[in-house]
Amino acid sequence: MLSGDVDMYRTPDARRTILGCITGKNTVLVDLSAVNYIDSSGVASLVEGYQAARKQNTLFALVGVSAMAMNVLRLANLDRVFPIHASVEDYLHSAD
Repeated sequence: MLSGDVDMYRTPDARRTILGCITGKNTVLVDLSAVNYIDSSGVASLVEGYQAARKQNTLFALVGVSAMAMNVLRLANLDRVFPIHASVEDYLHSAD
């Protein structure tokens, strides 16, 4: 789960966390429900994670995207790129 401000100061940690989760997993869900702010560097980390996951045949999805983060994703048209689910439970029900 990412939380608080995902800006240029916190993005290196977020990037390491996201990329670290991809290795050897079938599914990576990034919970953005507690994100208050995300800037372009944070979005770039999500895109990098998504691309790395695709290379490894790993499903990469966003869950619980906060309203503020969703606004940023919509502005960049990334809401059409990332699989987005309301919650982990919503993802699990859609995977059935």
